[in-house]
Amino acid sequence: MSMTDLPSPGHEAVSAYLDGGYASVVGMSSRFAAAICARLLRLQSEEGIAGSIAEIGCFEGRFFIALAHALEPGELAIGVDIFSWPNPEVKDRFEANCLRHGIAPERRVTVQGDSGAMTAEELMAHAGGERLRLIHIDGEHSRAALAKDLELATQCLSEGGLIVLDDMLHPGYPTLMVAVQAYLEAHPEIVPLCVIDRETIVGATKFVLCQRDWFERYQAKMLVIFKEQIWPLGADFEPHWCLVLSQDTRLAEIV
Repeated sequence: MSMTDLPSPGHEAVSAYLDGGYASVVGMSSRFAAAICARLLRLQSEEGIAGSIAEIGCFEGRFFIALAHALEPGELAIGVDIFSWPNPEVKDRFEANCLRHGIAPERRVTVQGDSGAMTAEELMAHAGGERLRLIHIDGEHSRAALAKDLELATQCLSEGGLIVLDDMLHPGYPTLMVAVQAYLEAHPEIVPLCVIDRETIVGATKFVLCQRDWFERYQAKMLVIFKEQIWPLGADFEPHWCLVLSQDTRLAEIV
Protein backbone atom coordinates (compact mmCIF):
# COMPACT_ATOMS: atom_id res chain seq x y z
CA MET A 1 0.00 0.00 0.00
CA SER A 2 1.52 3.32 -1.07
CA MET A 3 0.93 6.78 0.38
CA THR A 4 -1.57 7.38 -2.42
CA ASP A 5 -3.79 4.78 -0.74
CA LEU A 6 -3.62 6.56 2.63
CA PRO A 7 -5.22 9.80 3.81
CA SER A 8 -2.70 12.63 3.79
CA PRO A 9 -1.00 12.87 7.19
CA GLY A 10 -0.53 16.60 6.61
CA HIS A 11 3.25 16.55 7.09
CA GLU A 12 5.89 15.88 4.44
CA ALA A 13 8.18 14.23 6.98
CA VAL A 14 5.41 11.84 8.09
CA SER A 15 4.58 10.98 4.47
CA ALA A 16 8.23 10.22 3.73
CA TYR A 17 8.52 8.01 6.80
CA LEU A 18 5.29 6.12 6.15
CA ASP A 19 6.23 5.53 2.53
CA GLY A 20 9.80 4.54 3.34
CA GLY A 21 11.02 3.65 6.79
CA TYR A 22 7.82 2.67 8.61
CA ALA A 23 7.79 -0.96 7.48
CA SER A 24 11.47 -1.37 8.38
CA VAL A 25 10.81 -0.66 12.07
CA VAL A 26 9.65 -3.76 13.93
CA GLY A 27 6.14 -3.25 15.29
CA MET A 28 2.46 -3.98 14.89
CA SER A 29 0.73 -0.62 14.35
CA SER A 30 -0.81 0.10 10.97
CA ARG A 31 0.27 2.80 8.52
CA PHE A 32 -3.38 3.75 8.04
CA ALA A 33 -3.76 4.54 11.74
CA ALA A 34 -0.44 6.40 11.78
CA ALA A 35 -1.55 8.61 8.88
CA ILE A 36 -4.87 9.36 10.62
CA CYS A 37 -3.23 10.23 13.94
CA ALA A 38 -0.59 12.41 12.29
CA ARG A 39 -3.33 14.32 10.49
CA LEU A 40 -5.21 14.75 13.78
CA LEU A 41 -2.06 16.29 15.27
CA ARG A 42 -1.96 18.68 12.31
CA LEU A 43 -5.63 19.50 12.88
CA GLN A 44 -4.84 20.30 16.51
CA SER A 45 -2.11 22.69 15.39
CA GLU A 46 -4.54 24.36 12.99
CA GLU A 47 -6.98 24.77 15.87
CA GLY A 48 -4.35 26.39 18.09
CA ILE A 49 -3.76 23.33 20.28
CA ALA A 50 -0.05 23.07 21.03
CA GLY A 51 2.13 20.99 23.30
CA SER A 52 3.98 17.75 23.66
CA ILE A 53 2.67 14.21 23.26
CA ALA A 54 3.32 10.85 24.93
CA GLU A 55 3.18 7.22 23.92
CA ILE A 56 2.80 4.53 26.57
CA GLY A 57 4.28 1.35 25.17
CA CYS A 58 6.54 2.42 22.30
CA PHE A 59 8.41 -0.88 21.73
CA GLU A 60 10.93 -0.22 18.91
CA GLY A 61 9.38 3.10 17.89
CA ARG A 62 7.36 2.40 14.74
CA PHE A 63 4.28 4.49 15.67
CA PHE A 64 6.21 6.83 17.95
CA ILE A 65 8.39 8.07 15.10
CA ALA A 66 5.35 8.89 12.95
CA LEU A 67 3.80 10.92 15.78
CA ALA A 68 7.07 12.71 16.50
CA HIS A 69 7.42 13.78 12.88
CA ALA A 70 3.95 15.38 13.11
CA LEU A 71 4.92 17.75 15.92
CA GLU A 72 5.67 21.44 15.63
CA PRO A 73 9.11 22.92 16.47
CA GLY A 74 9.78 22.89 20.20
CA GLU A 75 7.22 20.18 20.99
CA LEU A 76 8.45 16.92 22.49
CA ALA A 77 7.52 13.28 21.94
CA ILE A 78 7.72 11.33 25.21
CA GLY A 79 8.16 7.56 24.95
CA VAL A 80 7.28 5.54 28.06
CA ASP A 81 8.04 1.82 28.20
CA ILE A 82 9.45 -0.73 30.61
CA PHE A 83 11.83 -1.68 27.78
CA SER A 84 12.28 -5.24 28.96
CA TRP A 85 10.38 -7.26 26.31
CA PRO A 86 11.48 -9.29 24.48
CA ASN A 87 14.90 -8.37 25.89
CA PRO A 88 16.57 -5.34 27.51
CA GLU A 89 18.19 -4.38 24.20
CA VAL A 90 14.80 -3.16 22.92
CA LYS A 91 15.56 0.27 24.39
CA ASP A 92 18.75 0.50 22.32
CA ARG A 93 16.78 -0.47 19.21
CA PHE A 94 14.17 2.17 20.00
CA GLU A 95 16.84 4.87 20.33
CA ALA A 96 18.61 3.71 17.17
CA ASN A 97 15.38 3.67 15.16
CA CYS A 98 14.52 7.19 16.27
CA LEU A 99 17.95 8.44 15.16
CA ARG A 100 17.84 6.51 11.89
CA HIS A 101 14.48 7.98 10.95
CA GLY A 102 15.12 11.58 11.84
CA ILE A 103 13.94 12.03 15.43
CA ALA A 104 16.93 13.63 17.14
CA PRO A 105 17.45 13.37 20.93
CA GLU A 106 16.41 16.99 21.50
CA ARG A 107 12.98 16.24 19.99
CA ARG A 108 12.13 13.33 22.29
CA VAL A 109 12.33 12.00 25.83
CA THR A 110 12.81 8.31 26.57
CA VAL A 111 11.32 7.20 29.89
CA GLN A 112 12.05 3.68 31.10
CA GLY A 113 9.42 2.88 33.68
CA ASP A 114 6.02 1.44 34.49
CA SER A 115 3.22 3.83 33.50
CA GLY A 116 0.94 2.04 35.96
CA ALA A 117 3.09 3.29 38.85
CA MET A 118 3.53 6.79 37.42
CA THR A 119 1.73 9.91 38.62
CA ALA A 120 0.43 12.59 36.30
CA GLU A 121 2.96 15.02 37.74
CA GLU A 122 5.81 12.62 36.97
CA LEU A 123 4.69 12.17 33.37
CA MET A 124 4.06 15.86 32.75
CA ALA A 125 7.46 16.73 34.26
CA HIS A 126 9.02 15.32 31.09
CA ALA A 127 7.07 17.99 29.16
CA GLY A 128 8.19 20.83 31.38
CA GLY A 129 5.20 20.41 33.67
CA GLU A 130 2.75 21.08 30.84
CA ARG A 131 -0.25 18.97 29.90
CA LEU A 132 -0.14 16.76 26.81
CA ARG A 133 -2.16 17.21 23.64
CA LEU A 134 -2.14 13.56 22.56
CA ILE A 135 -1.47 10.37 24.50
CA HIS A 136 -1.25 7.04 22.67
CA ILE A 137 -1.86 4.06 24.96
CA ASP A 138 -0.30 0.81 23.77
CA GLY A 139 1.05 -0.58 27.03
CA GLU A 140 0.31 -3.77 28.92
CA HIS A 141 -2.75 -5.38 27.33
CA SER A 142 -4.69 -6.22 30.47
CA ARG A 143 -7.94 -4.70 31.69
CA ALA A 144 -6.35 -3.44 34.93
CA ALA A 145 -3.34 -1.89 33.18
CA LEU A 146 -5.48 -0.13 30.58
CA ALA A 147 -7.74 1.26 33.30
CA LYS A 148 -4.69 2.77 35.06
CA ASP A 149 -3.27 4.18 31.83
CA LEU A 150 -6.60 5.76 30.95
CA GLU A 151 -6.78 7.52 34.31
CA LEU A 152 -3.19 8.72 33.93
CA ALA A 153 -3.88 10.03 30.44
CA THR A 154 -7.02 11.84 31.56
CA GLN A 155 -5.16 13.63 34.32
CA CYS A 156 -2.45 14.74 31.87
CA LEU A 157 -4.71 15.75 28.97
CA SER A 158 -4.69 19.35 27.79
CA GLU A 159 -7.75 21.30 26.67
CA GLY A 160 -8.68 19.86 23.27
CA GLY A 161 -6.37 16.88 23.78
CA LEU A 162 -6.80 13.38 22.38
CA ILE A 163 -6.36 9.90 23.87
CA VAL A 164 -5.65 7.13 21.35
CA LEU A 165 -6.20 3.50 22.37
CA ASP A 166 -4.49 0.66 20.54
CA ASP A 167 -5.67 -2.90 19.86
CA MET A 168 -9.34 -2.22 20.48
CA LEU A 169 -11.71 -5.05 19.46
CA HIS A 170 -8.68 -7.29 18.94
CA PRO A 171 -9.66 -10.96 19.26
CA GLY A 172 -6.58 -11.61 21.37
CA TYR A 173 -7.52 -9.01 24.01
CA PRO A 174 -11.30 -9.11 24.41
CA THR A 175 -11.39 -7.67 27.94
CA LEU A 176 -9.83 -4.34 26.92
CA MET A 177 -13.24 -3.16 25.75
CA VAL A 178 -14.61 -3.84 29.24
CA ALA A 179 -12.09 -1.39 30.67
CA VAL A 180 -12.96 1.20 28.02
CA GLN A 181 -16.69 0.94 28.67
CA ALA A 182 -16.21 1.29 32.42
CA TYR A 183 -13.95 4.29 31.84
CA LEU A 184 -16.46 6.04 29.56
CA GLU A 185 -19.25 5.49 32.08
CA ALA A 186 -17.07 6.95 34.86
CA HIS A 187 -15.95 9.90 32.72
CA PRO A 188 -18.96 11.38 30.90
CA GLU A 189 -16.81 14.38 30.00
CA ILE A 190 -14.84 12.12 27.61
CA VAL A 191 -16.38 10.61 24.46
CA PRO A 192 -15.17 8.57 21.49
CA LEU A 193 -14.20 10.88 18.64
CA CYS A 194 -13.68 8.16 16.05
CA VAL A 195 -12.85 4.53 15.46
CA ILE A 196 -9.87 3.85 13.19
CA ASP A 197 -10.63 0.53 11.55
CA ARG A 198 -8.10 -2.29 11.48
CA GLU A 199 -5.68 -2.70 8.61
CA THR A 200 -5.05 -6.35 9.48
CA ILE A 201 -5.55 -8.49 12.57
CA VAL A 202 -2.06 -7.34 13.58
CA GLY A 203 -2.57 -3.67 12.69
CA ALA A 204 -5.69 -3.56 14.83
CA THR A 205 -8.45 -1.04 15.50
CA LYS A 206 -7.81 2.15 17.47
CA PHE A 207 -10.25 4.33 19.37
CA VAL A 208 -9.65 8.07 19.56
CA LEU A 209 -11.21 9.84 22.57
CA CYS A 210 -11.72 13.55 23.16
CA GLN A 211 -13.38 15.90 25.62
CA ARG A 212 -17.12 16.12 25.03
CA ASP A 213 -16.94 19.89 24.56
CA TRP A 214 -14.59 19.39 21.61
CA PHE A 215 -16.45 16.60 19.83
CA GLU A 216 -18.53 18.70 17.43
CA ARG A 217 -15.60 20.96 16.64
CA TYR A 218 -13.38 18.05 15.71
CA GLN A 219 -16.06 16.12 13.86
CA ALA A 220 -16.97 19.06 11.61
CA LYS A 221 -13.38 19.25 10.34
CA MET A 222 -12.93 15.48 10.14
CA LEU A 223 -15.98 15.07 7.92
CA VAL A 224 -14.11 17.11 5.34
CA ILE A 225 -10.54 15.93 5.92
CA PHE A 226 -11.38 12.22 5.94
CA LYS A 227 -14.40 12.21 3.61
CA GLU A 228 -12.92 9.36 1.52
CA GLN A 229 -12.34 7.17 4.59
CA ILE A 230 -15.70 7.50 6.38
CA TRP A 231 -17.72 4.31 6.75
CA PRO A 232 -21.33 5.50 6.35
CA LEU A 233 -22.95 3.86 9.37
CA GLY A 234 -20.52 5.08 12.03
CA ALA A 235 -20.05 3.60 15.52
CA ASP A 236 -22.85 3.43 18.08
CA PHE A 237 -21.52 3.72 21.63
CA GLU A 238 -25.06 3.87 23.07
CA PRO A 239 -26.10 6.66 23.01
CA HIS A 240 -23.02 8.43 21.65
CA TRP A 241 -22.32 8.12 17.91
CA CYS A 242 -18.99 8.77 16.22
CA LEU A 243 -17.17 8.36 12.92
CA VAL A 244 -15.57 5.16 11.71
CA LEU A 245 -12.55 5.71 9.46
CA SER A 246 -11.70 2.77 7.25
CA GLN A 247 -9.86 1.78 4.09
CA ASP A 248 -12.97 -0.17 3.10
CA THR A 249 -16.12 1.96 3.30
CA ARG A 250 -18.48 -0.50 1.58
CA LEU A 251 -21.75 -1.50 3.16
CA ALA A 252 -22.92 -5.11 3.16
CA GLU A 253 -25.05 -6.06 0.19
CA ILE A 254 -28.59 -7.01 1.17
CA VAL A 255 -30.10 -9.39 -1.38
